[in-house]
Formats: sequence, structure tokens, C-alpha cells
Amino acid sequence: MKHEAVEKNIGLLAFFMVIAVSVGGLTQIVPLFFQDVTNKPVEGMKPRTALELEGRDVYIANGCVGCHSQMIRPFRAETERYGHYSVAGESVWDHPFLWGSKRTGPDLARVGGRYSDDWQRAHLYNPRNVVPESKMPAYPFLVENKLDGKDTAKKMEVLRSLGVPYTDEDIAGARDAVKGKTEMDALVAYLQGLGTIIKSKR
Repeated sequence: MKHEAVEKNIGLLAFFMVIAVSVGGLTQIVPLFFQDVTNKPVEGMKPRTALELEGRDVYIANGCVGCHSQMIRPFRAETERYGHYSVAGESVWDHPFLWGSKRTGPDLARVGGRYSDDWQRAHLYNPRNVVPESKMPAYPFLVENKLDGKDTAKKMEVLRSLGVPYTDEDIAGARDAVKGKTEMDALVAYLQGLGTIIKSKR
């Protein structure tokens, strides 16, 4: 069969494309599902608290993932700047993953504990107060937006069905855990929990 015949027949071209992608997927992706390193949590990892879980949703809702990655690649330039490279076991309970694909701002995979809560609050309220050259938008409204917590327990139940080891006590106490908290409190809690299991010198 001539290559020209395949290029001119869209059905045949589509068929061969599907075959090529299927073979590639079977050989590259499927084996990952059977490796412990990709589907078992890092030793010592605990599920996110109710407040951190709400903070993760605030992070998603405000588009933070559009400018910040949470994936440190195993390159010297990245590990010297951000810390230990990311490993699959850190993300097994994240649904969806927030690895990101763009870095307008720095990678946040190991930001937990790097700055104080007060610094994080000041930075989120108005980034230019602490980093004058920052391009990040300000989020002062996070201080005013209260969490109602009505869906927190349901989120935890769904995550438990996906393999996150939340206990009945975690789920029962979810609403009380976020009672009186703001979106700012939640986002700071989420950021302070990022990358704290694996630590190495920058």
C-alpha cells in the first residue's frame, strides 16, 4: 500500500492513527497502573483536612493552576530552586491532579512551610505588598468570603469512594472543621500543606 493512498483516504488514515495511539498507550501508560510507585501514597502521607480540601477548591476556582505548576521536574535547576523533585506517590489522592503546565508564577509543589501564614495572607491579599514586581492578581475578597461547609462532607465521601482514606469521623466533623473560616483561611491551609512530606534543602 502506498503512503499516498493512506493520506488521501481519511477513513484509512484515522484507522491507522487509532492503531498507533492504542499501541503507544498500551506500552507506555498501562504498565504505570501496575507499579506501586505510581499508585501508592508516599510513606507518612495523610489525607487533606476538611479546611485544606476547601482551600484546594478555592485554588481551583480562582484559576491558580493556570499560572502555578505543582510538579518539580528532576532537573538540577528546578531541584535547586524548589526542592526535591515531585514523585507520583504525592498525588495519588488528588482528583483531579493539579500539576499544571505553565509557570507564570513559581512552582508550588514544596511551598508548604516555606513562608509564614501571615506572609501567605499578605501575599494573597495584595502580592505587590511583599513582592513588588509580582504579576499575580490580588485576592482581597477571600478574607470576606465565608465557607459554609455544606458540601465538604459530600466531597470527602466522593474522595473516599476514589480511594482517599477518610474515616467516618473525618466526614462527620467536616462541616464543623470549616465553620467560621474564610476562603483565605482555607487557601492558606492548603498552600501550607503542599509538599511537606518530602523535604530536602533547596
